[in-house]
Amino acid sequence: MQSIREIYHIGFGPSSSHTMGPRKAAETFREHFPMAAAYRVSLFGSLAATSKGHMTDIAIISALAPIKVDLIWKPEEELPLHPNGMHFEALDEQKKIIGELNIYSPGGGTILIEDEPSKHTEIYSMDCMHDILKYYTQSGKTFKEYVEECEGKQIWDYLDRVNQVMHAAIERGLHAEGVLPGGLGLLRRAWAIYRKINLSGGKLKNEGYLPAYALAVAEENAMGAEIVTAPTCGSSGVLPAVLHHIENTMETTKYFRSL
Repeated sequence: MQSIREIYHIGFGPSSSHTMGPRKAAETFREHFPMAAAYRVSLFGSLAATSKGHMTDIAIISALAPIKVDLIWKPEEELPLHPNGMHFEALDEQKKIIGELNIYSPGGGTILIEDEPSKHTEIYSMDCMHDILKYYTQSGKTFKEYVEECEGKQIWDYLDRVNQVMHAAIERGLHAEGVLPGGLGLLRRAWAIYRKINLSGGKLKNEGYLPAYALAVAEENAMGAEIVTAPTCGSSGVLPAVLHHIENTMETTKYFRSL
């Protein structure tokens, strides 16, 4: 199994494959060719067909700002490795191409650069829960110790940042009003549900918060705000809601709250 970092990507919604991935791809290409006077980006297949609805264009332009970006949409064409393909070109002041790359966004916020080896290596030797539990029994180690053994101690700093972003998304979403983007005129509802639960009291007050938390993050994701894939943008509200609900309704250890 790959690193836990590949499950929990911190970024901006509303889509891990159509927003987070393209933004990361643009940032990566800029690192390859920072001297460019302008950039040209061609979007293929699914990315081209639904890019504006998923803010793909905004993600790429913001990642390459303030350099001028020319976007080209080719929904009827696909690059060879995946439907979510992008062709990046770096241009000099005479519009001559000084560098180019094909980059793919297969999902979850990860990217694949054509003709470059993947950086996503397998760091967990066991990928079956039966084997992991057997290992615990024989070694006396805990889940935490196994993760640290494979990932290194720095994983806890990363997960602490993940936890902070998740809780910040809940907090913002519970207190934000307005209309969600997309042209359908859908109102944000998490704040209204949260307020009604606050006024209700009793058992509903404990259990009703859970969907309000999840909806708060989902609406933040729809707004293109900062969230955590868990493991996608579409499911980004579930885990934060459960963690926040547990923290508020059960006695938890300091270690749990730090995750």
